Formats: sequence, structure tokens, C-alpha cells
Amino acid sequence: MDDLEKAIFICFDESGTVDLSLKSQAVAFCQQIKESPSICSLCIERLCVSRYIQVQFWCLQCLHDDIRNRYPSMSLEEKAFLRSSVFSIACLEGLNGENSVSVLESPAFIKNKLAQVLVTLIQFEYPVAWSSIFVDFLPHLSKGVVVIDMFCRVLNALDDELISLDYPRSNEEVTAANRVKDAMRVQCVSQIVRAWYDIITMYRNSEPDLCASVLESMRRYITWIDIGLIVNDAFIPLLFELILVDGPDLLRAAAAGCVLAVVSKRMDHQSKLCLLQSLKISRVFGLLAGDSDSELVTKSAALLTGYATEVLECSKRLNVEDAKGVSVELLNEVLPSVFYVMQNREFDTAFNIVQFLSGYVSTMKSVSGLTEKQLLHVGQILEVIRVQICYDPIYRNNLDVLDKIGREEEDRMVKFRKDLFVLLRSVGRVAPDITQVFIRNSIATAVAAAVDRNVEEVEAALSLLYALGEYISEEALKTGSGILKELIPKLLSTKFPCHSHRMVALVYLETITRYLKFVQENSQYIPMVLAAFLDERGIHHPNANVNRRASYLFMRAVKLLKTKLVPFIETILQSLQDIVAQFTNVDYTSRELSGSEDGSFIFEAIGMLIGMEEVPLDKQSKYLSSLLIPLCQQVEALVINGTAAQNPEESHAKIAIIQQIIMAINALSKGFSERLVTSSRPEIGLMFKQTLDVLLQILVVFPKVEALRHKVTSFIHRMVDTLGASVFPYLPKALEQLLAESEPKEMVDFLILINQLIGKFNGLVHDILVEVFPAIASRIFNILPGDKFFQGPESNNEEIRELQELQKTLYTFLHVITTHDLSSVFLSPKSRVYLDSVMHLLLEASCAHKDILVRKACVQILVRLIKDWCTKSNGEERVPGFQNFVIEVFATHCCLYSVLDKSFEFRDANTLILFGEIVMAQKVMYEQFGNDFLVNFVSKGFSTAHCPQDLAEQYCQKLQAGDVKALKSFYQSLIEKLRLQKNGSLVFR
Repeated sequence: MDDLEKAIFICFDESGTVDLSLKSQAVAFCQQIKESPSICSLCIERLCVSRYIQVQFWCLQCLHDDIRNRYPSMSLEEKAFLRSSVFSIACLEGLNGENSVSVLESPAFIKNKLAQVLVTLIQFEYPVAWSSIFVDFLPHLSKGVVVIDMFCRVLNALDDELISLDYPRSNEEVTAANRVKDAMRVQCVSQIVRAWYDIITMYRNSEPDLCASVLESMRRYITWIDIGLIVNDAFIPLLFELILVDGPDLLRAAAAGCVLAVVSKRMDHQSKLCLLQSLKISRVFGLLAGDSDSELVTKSAALLTGYATEVLECSKRLNVEDAKGVSVELLNEVLPSVFYVMQNREFDTAFNIVQFLSGYVSTMKSVSGLTEKQLLHVGQILEVIRVQICYDPIYRNNLDVLDKIGREEEDRMVKFRKDLFVLLRSVGRVAPDITQVFIRNSIATAVAAAVDRNVEEVEAALSLLYALGEYISEEALKTGSGILKELIPKLLSTKFPCHSHRMVALVYLETITRYLKFVQENSQYIPMVLAAFLDERGIHHPNANVNRRASYLFMRAVKLLKTKLVPFIETILQSLQDIVAQFTNVDYTSRELSGSEDGSFIFEAIGMLIGMEEVPLDKQSKYLSSLLIPLCQQVEALVINGTAAQNPEESHAKIAIIQQIIMAINALSKGFSERLVTSSRPEIGLMFKQTLDVLLQILVVFPKVEALRHKVTSFIHRMVDTLGASVFPYLPKALEQLLAESEPKEMVDFLILINQLIGKFNGLVHDILVEVFPAIASRIFNILPGDKFFQGPESNNEEIRELQELQKTLYTFLHVITTHDLSSVFLSPKSRVYLDSVMHLLLEASCAHKDILVRKACVQILVRLIKDWCTKSNGEERVPGFQNFVIEVFATHCCLYSVLDKSFEFRDANTLILFGEIVMAQKVMYEQFGNDFLVNFVSKGFSTAHCPQDLAEQYCQKLQAGDVKALKSFYQSLIEKLRLQKNGSLVFR
């Protein structure tokens, strides 16, 4: 072993025992040799003498790299040497006489590398400089197995490296591939096909693995060679003989692969149909009964599904009656086997079940009535869907407890099922009666299934029924068309043995919910629905995921059935007593927090039930007080002890309990309308007022607990909607507590609440606003920084984002005040001190805020203030100084300088809307101030922007004409002309 071989061995060492510095030296030494000008001849020489696998691989890799990188620049002699040398090695021609080492005796990966080197030469030289490569290779096949094997590897490498379209190809590669294929078709393809035939017939019994390799090469080439070379009286009988006669699976499977390639070859549809008919494919059907793990069975399944796909395509493309008849006959012949494959076998991933079956079902849509065969096929398609949507039993426990594996499998199946349910919809429209009967029978069969399949069978059958409800019309749902009248009652009355499993329980409840409109029209089934939701199948199911979802679905059921449930209220409340007791239990210290249900859905459902006017007042009062009084007692008990010393864990538990109670009361109140609690039954309203009084104590005892402040704020929102104006006496205290020590995030919630009050009550909240606005302004101007905090890379942290949200909500708040005729609030004695700050904020935002919608809102606010404050009475200004501010500052800075800035992008839709508001502002200012505005705007603003006199005069004329649309168009063109004079680079702000 010389130094090079030693270095190669060290480079390839993976044992970890070689010193790193020594390995680095070896790599550097090999790289130095690789960069030598004579590397090709050195590698050829080594390949002929070295028996070391590592050395052979290194040499072949060097040859491959050197040919790819340097071949075009090589001399003619060097190219000729490479061609003859590599070809000789591949054909078992010794270069060094009898002592020559044969690379063809090396492992498969070495021979594959040699094939790759030879193919790289073919890419460069065939057919121009080396036209005889394939013709020269064929005589050497007589040398036997090793050369035939090498020839197959070369053909496969040529397909992988250049021809196959299974890999992305550059335009240059596609051109090269077409050049090679065209030359081969003319020169040698027929000879190669003849060689394939001779090799298979000669070696089929003695060397089946070799014949399988030949067939694999042949399969690759069938896609682009003349199909007549394969589809003839010699080759097709040979292929079917290989498939059907007992022998090694590998060889039979390879032959099936070739027939599939023939079937899939692109050609005229009439010719394709004749070809498919000639194959007599029924000969293969019996092979599907073999061992499911067998390669032959897998390939046979792929052949039949591929054949069926091609027949279906011919059926759709050919309009001639005879051709249609033939395609239908062939399809009817192969479909039973295809359905068998779909239900019982692993199928080729290239075969899309849904796509094929959807295509077949679509052919039924155009016919007036289905044939007996088609009806049979519809049933088989439904069975395929059912089988495919079944979960694998190995995931049963994972799906029940919903661990990581179960969650992943559920997510996978949700995606996988989507297309199958679309197919079910298509089948249901073509054959609705058969579909419904199939689903009914599936449910019956699933209930009776063996325990080891029961869960999956039931879940799949119920999922089919659920999916069926997606495309049934509302009228059909209500009337129970077809056998739904039988199916839905059967569903409601059935208690499945596997109901304890999460998946079954969930799909059962979802399915009942989907068909509630039938129950709405057939109220005799209401007791069965209630039982399903209220017993251990639903809200009392032991699985937390199920009882949580059941609570939500029950709430939806109550919302739909509502008045029909009045006779059952007592029964429902009794069934929910233990759930409600979790929240009304006064002994909070011993209570465990419910991890599965926060109570909101249950209490919302109860609220909708007892909040109906159809419930007598005495009963309504009784029901509501039995809920609110214990809940309020809970809160009072927790509040009384709120200041007592306690460990953090106890404190956290107490806060969590209060949160749950507030959510429960909030949800409960949703069922009571404002009209009921304020007009028709004020006694009910009084109960909610008393409850509000109790809950406001939470803000006093827990002033700094953000979660509780948020929940109480949410409840006040609800009471504003429920109690209407009668909530006013409680607002001053509530608003004062919410405003105290509020953080930016809480301040946002507070402003949203004020906006709700203004939106609902308009001018009625004037006095409340007068009282609260100074505190709001003081708090916000203390929180918001004076400079622009939203610029730069630091604007990405949570604190800055909260401040940005607060600022944005503040602009909305100011906009709501002004657009509801409440701008006088700003002028109250306590609020005037903040007027300058508010105006400065509005001016800055209207000129430069990065959010265009905020800028638009601020312009609208200022325009509204101009209208409200600038109508003079007795010759005096209502707001001294405001008119000067508007004319001298707002008009020039916002209406001129800000739009001159190049960042004001006219191509943006929102910016164009803002521009319209700015133009409207100018019109309003002219209407209010006349020439005072116009003279200042033109003399100061336009002159600073170097506006030509003629354009300024045209502007005055357009403004005075009063046509806003014409003014907007002119003003935009004016701004664009001024920008050309470099005004966009001026900084006015």
C-alpha cells in the first residue's frame, strides 16, 4: 500500500481512532493529488490494479468530478483516452493484460459510480463525438451476467442523471436529454429492446434477479421509446407469462411494472383503448389474493389501479358510442378488483383513490338512472370510504387520552379525511338513498362489531353520518328526507358499548348537534336529545375533553330549540345540579378547581333557558335567585377574606375561583334581554344590579389583580347591554375603581368600555364623561411618552406594543366623543387644562402617524371640532385661540406639508381616502373662516412650498367653486407638480 492509498484509507476512516491532525494531513494530500493535471490517468491506472474498495470509490469520484468540471477544456487525446478507458472497464476489457483488476466484481455502489462516470461522458459526447457507445456495448453482453448487469446500471444511471422527468431539470438538461433520446431512437433502441428480450428468455430460469434488473431498466425506457417495440406478439405474451407463471416474486413484480408502464404510456385515446382491450387484464385479478406483503401483489395492485385510471380517462375523452361501450365494459370488469385493492391492500402512492373515484362518480352525474352495475359500484365506493376513514386500532389509547401521538394521528386523519368526505358528498348526490342505507347499515354493523374493532368501526360510521349532514339541504334536515326519519331516532336511542372512548363520544355529540333541526321540527325527540347531552354520554362523561365540548354543544342546542325546552327546564336544572354546585358551593376552601369546564357554556345555556319571557315570573325569579345568591355569597366570602394573610398558592386558588364565578354570572346574564329586565320584569333587573354591586367590591379588595379587573370590566360590558340606562348609578364607582392604578393594557379595556357607553347612550353619558375625562387624560398623558416611541428596532418589545395599542385606542376614543356630539366635554372647566395636549396629539398624528387610518380619524376629529367650536356667537370665539391654531398650524402642516412628503403615497388606497378627508377639511375651513383661511393658506403655505402664482389662483377658484371632487383632483395634481420642485424633501414638522 503506497502513500496515496494510505491517505485515502485515513480519509474514509469512521472509527474515530485516527488522530485529527493526521486525518487533516491525509485530506490535504488527497486534495493535492486530485488537483494534479494527470489525475485522470492516475485514477484509471489505480482502478486497474487496486482491489481496495475505498481506493476504487475515490478514483471514480475524482474522475466524475474532473469530467464534470474540466471535460470541455481537455485535449482530444485526453478525451479519447477517458472514453476508451472507462468503456473498457465497464465492458470487462482488461487494460493491463491478465493482471487487470475487474471493477465489475466490486460491490454495487462501486458499479453504480462507474455507471455514473460513463453516463457523464455520454452527456458530453453522445451522439456527436461518440456515436457508437451503445452499439459497441451490445456485443459485450455475450460475456455474461456481470456485463449485462453493468449495462443495466448504465441505462438506469442515464435515466436518473439525464432523462427522467421525476427530477427537476434545467433547460440545458432537457435539451441534452432530447438530443440523447432522439439519437438512440434512430440508432440503437430497437437493438437494445432485442437484447432485453434475448436476455430475459435466456436467463429467466437461471438468473431471475438479473432478468428483474433488465425489466426495471426496460420499464424506465418504455415511456419514450416506440411502443410497438414492446406491444407486439413477442414481448407482451412474454411479460404476462412471467407475471402469471410461478417463479421468484421479484421477477414477476418487475414484469408487472413493465406492463404498467405500457398501460400508462401517453398516446391517442382511441389507440390507448385498443391497447387496453388487447391486454386481457383479467388474467391478473387472481394475483391479488396472495400474501399482502408480497412485492408481486403490490405491483399487481398498482397495475390494476393504473389500468382502471387509463380506462376511465378513455371513457371520459371518447364520445363515440362504440368506444364508450368498450370502456364501460373494461371498467366494469376491473373495478371489483380495484375496490378490493382499496379496501384490503397497500396501494401505490402515485394512485390517488379520491381522484379516481371522484372521476368515476362524475360519469354517473350525466345519466338519468344508474345501472345495476353502477349501483353495485356505488355501494363498493361507500365501503372504500368507510374503510379508509377508520382509525388504526393501535392508536386507540393514544386517541382516548389524547397524548402527543394521539394528537398527531388525529391531525393527520382530519386532513386525510377531507377529500374522502368530499367524495362522500358526490356519491350522496348521485345516489342519496343508497348512501343513507349504507350509513344506517354501517352503524348497525359497527355496534355489533367485535370489541377489538368496535371503537374504530363506530367512530367511522358516525363520522359518515356527520359528513352526510354537511350537504343535505335545510329542508331535508327538517323533514328527515329518505330514511333520516328512521336514522336520527335510532342514533338518539343507541348507547354504544364504546361510548366511554373520547373519539366516539365526541363524534356522537357532534352528529346529534348537526341534526338538531330535525329535532326542532319533531319535538317528540327532545327528551332523547336532552338525555344524550346530560347523561354520561355528554356533560357527565368522565373524559374532560368530552364534557367540555358537550357543554358547548348543549349551549348551541338550547340556542336552537329554546322555547321548545320550556317544559323541560326543571328536568334540565336538576340534571345540571352537580355541575352548578361546583360554583355555588360556599365551602370554597375544600373545592377543587374544575380543569375541564369554566362554567361559561353551562351557565349560558341555563341563562337562555330561564331568561325567556315564556317562563313565568315567579319561576324565573326562583331559578335566577337560586343561582345568583349562592354565587354572590361565594364572592362575598372570598372578598371578606381577601385581605387576610395567605400563602401564594391559596391566593392564586381564590383568584381563580372568583374568575370562574364572574364568567359563570356573565354567561348566565346573556340569556336575559334588556327589555325583560328593565321594562317587563324589573324584579329580574334588580337581581343583576345587586350582583353588580357585589362584583364591584372585587375591584376594591383586589385592585391590582389584572385578571380580575379584566373579568369585572367584561361583566360591566354585559350589564351595560342588559340593564341599559339603569346601570348609570353604578358607573361612577365602577369607573373610578377601574381607572385607579390602571396599566396600559387595562387602560385600553377601560377606553373600550367608555366607547361602548357612548355608542349605546350618546348624550346621556355627557355628565359621566365630564367627570371621568380629566382623570382619563391625566392617566394617559402620564403613561404615554412625549416623544415618538414607536420608531426603531426597540419598538418590538411587549411594553412598547401595549403603549402603541393604548395610543391607537385613545384616538378611537376621541373620535367616538366628537362624532357623538360630545365635544363640549373637552371644554369643561376640569378638562380645559388638557386641551392643548389633546390638540398637539391630534396634530402630530394627523400629519405623521405611521397608521394611515389613525391619521384619517384624527383629521375627521379636527374637522368635527371646527364645525362644533368655530361658529361665533356675539362675535366671540367659543374656544379662544382654536381658530388661529386651525388656520395657521393644522391647515398648513397637515393639509399641505404632510401631503408634500414623498411618503404620502397616492397609489395606496387608504392614503387616497385620507387625502379625500384632507381636501374636505380645506372645504370646511373655507366655509367657516372664509378668506382668513384662504389668504393664510395661500400666502404662507403655498409660498413656502414655492407654488407658482397661476396654480395658487386656480386652487382658490376650485375651492371657492365648492365642487369637492374637482378640488380633490386638482389638488392632487398640484401636490405632484410641487413635489417635482423638490418640495418633498422639505421637513416642515
